Amino acid sequence: MGLIKLREPSLKRSITWVQGTALTIGAVLGCGILVLPSITANNAGPASLLSWAIMSLLAFPIVLTIAYLAKIIPSAGGITAYVGHAFGTRTSTILSWIMLGSIPVGVPTIALTGAYYLNNLLPTNRWGTVCIAALILLTSLLLHVRGIDLSAKVSVAVICVIFTLLVTAVIVAFPHVKSSSFMPFVPHGWFSVGSASVVIFFSFVGWEMIPPLAEEFKRPERDITISLIIGAIVVSVLYLSISFVTVGTQAYGANKGVSSLSLLISKGWGRIGTVTTTLLALFITFSTVHANLAGFSRMVYAQARDGHFPRILAKIHPKYRTPISVLFVLGVIFTLILFIYGTVRPNLETLLKGPSVVFITSYIFTMLAALKIIRPLTVGWFMALISLLITVIILFFSGWAILYPLALAIIGGVYLFRTKIGGRL
Repeated sequence: MGLIKLREPSLKRSITWVQGTALTIGAVLGCGILVLPSITANNAGPASLLSWAIMSLLAFPIVLTIAYLAKIIPSAGGITAYVGHAFGTRTSTILSWIMLGSIPVGVPTIALTGAYYLNNLLPTNRWGTVCIAALILLTSLLLHVRGIDLSAKVSVAVICVIFTLLVTAVIVAFPHVKSSSFMPFVPHGWFSVGSASVVIFFSFVGWEMIPPLAEEFKRPERDITISLIIGAIVVSVLYLSISFVTVGTQAYGANKGVSSLSLLISKGWGRIGTVTTTLLALFITFSTVHANLAGFSRMVYAQARDGHFPRILAKIHPKYRTPISVLFVLGVIFTLILFIYGTVRPNLETLLKGPSVVFITSYIFTMLAALKIIRPLTVGWFMALISLLITVIILFFSGWAILYPLALAIIGGVYLFRTKIGGRL
């Protein structure tokens, strides 16, 4: 297992736009659809629908900007490559260190939500939930060692089933929607709408995990854009629909937990609906975990390959040509996060808020880079400007969580200084 330093694409090109769309939906659709409609309704009441609408609208300029950047800079480095192209490798390295606080924390949280859903079918204790989450993560890591070909094909079938289930959830719950459920509309004040948006933002991240797969798309200059746009449309419609029936049927509250999707299906199908939803929720969770690990592992690998992370992370499997060192380190981090959850048991919203602010910060970096790379006053340039303005506004509602990416940036700066990378870049 030697150190591989490649400047040209070395991964097999096998992903089509259909598979890319499935991976896109899988990367984004997951934890949000499982628990956040009820969490945000608890915090903001019916006004949480405004938060979902705002985030849905924000998704499109972000997606269009990322798609444009991926077309002109098809790199496994993803958004870190775009920032590096615009502002240099020092800034790219800092962003890379900030991004280390996203997937390593966010993915175990996603796995925990899927495991939590299983409690509706097979009640277990805290450590039982941790073990289920660990199994989900381990399965994904082992499959990634073998490559992404099989998972891309399976994702198409899985996403079709998930889409059918979610549409069914809306249909069976809609007759139970009551207009009185939307009053009062803003029970916790307008600030709660902004605060909920920060948490919801986590449901609309994952787009940046697709461009790092550019070296594995058959036609990245076309297929990445198609995959991102179709994915954004599907995800936005599903989120808004599920959120609407969650509030309209009052499938939330302190005595109902956070598993709003099971409650919605059970309104029409009873116990059978709950069993079906629970099992498919595990597929949703796995799909999200798997897609995010695919993009993130390659992003870290590309940065290590270029010398911005420790060189050990640039090692790839000699047979399967997958980023084996990155996957191993992620496994260690996932174990630590799950142990902390099992021991301390922080609530899911707390675990999600830090990675959410990291994604917000990374999008700000990306949009600033886009404004410099894209020709001024074009459609793409205006998309980047709109995305930048909205993400900056959302950042102001982050509260204490803003310290999280700041701390990661400081660590990255220290790494640059200690290794004297700054002087060589």
